[in-house]
Amino acid sequence: MQERHKLVALCVAASFISYIDRVSISVAALAMQEQYGWTETIKGFVLSAFFIGYLLFMVPSGWLANRFGGKRVLLAAVLWWSIFTLVTPLAAGMSFAALIAARIAMGLGEAAMFPAAYNLYSRWVPAGERSRAVALMLAGIPLGTLFALMTTGVMVKHYGWTSVFYVFGLLGLVWCVVWLKLAYDRPADHPKLTPAERNLLRAVAPDQHPKEPVPWAKLLRSSAVWALIINHLCSNWVLYMLLAWLPSYFRKVLHLDIQSASLYAAAPWLAMLVSGIASGWLTDSWIKGGADATFVRKFMQIAGLLGAAACMWLARDVSSPEVALGLMCGALGALAMTWGGFISNHLDIAPRYADVLLAITNTAGTLPGILGIAVTGWLIDVTGTFTAAFVLAACVNVFGAVVWFFFATARPVVK
Repeated sequence: MQERHKLVALCVAASFISYIDRVSISVAALAMQEQYGWTETIKGFVLSAFFIGYLLFMVPSGWLANRFGGKRVLLAAVLWWSIFTLVTPLAAGMSFAALIAARIAMGLGEAAMFPAAYNLYSRWVPAGERSRAVALMLAGIPLGTLFALMTTGVMVKHYGWTSVFYVFGLLGLVWCVVWLKLAYDRPADHPKLTPAERNLLRAVAPDQHPKEPVPWAKLLRSSAVWALIINHLCSNWVLYMLLAWLPSYFRKVLHLDIQSASLYAAAPWLAMLVSGIASGWLTDSWIKGGADATFVRKFMQIAGLLGAAACMWLARDVSSPEVALGLMCGALGALAMTWGGFISNHLDIAPRYADVLLAITNTAGTLPGILGIAVTGWLIDVTGTFTAAFVLAACVNVFGAVVWFFFATARPVVK
């Protein structure tokens, strides 16, 4: 295995672990809710607290990665969030406020995951491999979610909900040891890089230029950047809503037991995994074959958003668990097409500042994690159904597709 592929594999593993730690509480919270007597609104606050820390540290983490390098920042991030995963049961036993504080602290750590990885990708991944490398890293989202949903219900049933946080927190600490041994910030620092791979990576842009101040004003004046910001928010609305509420949907609306609800909630993430990896390969092949990159980015993003919106709209009055499962698989499978759209677009329009740009757009992309999850809980309490939440999600996606159609580009907006 070539060294750049090892680095990508480690970033995929970090993404995988981050989503295990992030998602497992959505199943564990079913048991925690019964133990502590939470309403759906209170549970929504618990599930969304993570995103407060995630939002607060997103832009600083991008700057830190750009300033100090992705290796150190990602190591510190995984170590930090793993520690706060481990202490979650202790915090929950102390008080509701302590639990919220622990979830916020965990979000602070996970905020650095993708900016730090993008910083490393900008040095280690040639342009012709970036959509695939990004798709593989993002595969950690459905893969980690799938793993968490399939295992957490079993762990809660047999060992109690506290076991979830102890096991998954330790997993992150193991990753830190491997990362210290194998990862390097720059190809030039790696002692085992072959001459052929070293020559290939010399062409990767950031190593060819001295460090310069981030062009904040130029980035924020660009309509393409704002299209990216808006689409990160819109794309994440369905993602985070289902990430937090899908087990509850199958449990409370479709009346499955906790273990069955956990397994039903896992299947759509498998659809996302397969679709996301395929979309990365398709996008790279399409562009390498001579297709206009802007057209490809627009097609993948718009098709993904509108496909997910259609599934959300159709799911609003479903009473069959099997039909609901099919629609949720369709929604997340379609949403994964956006990996070849907005997610890869950061490296198109600002390759030297992709870490900072991702931090900016993911700040907006974190808002659905706070507002979307909390509003969904409130709508469920007020209406007694998921109908309004699904309709709102569909409308958000349609809005994002319209903005992307008019303003997105794959041309660089900063040198």
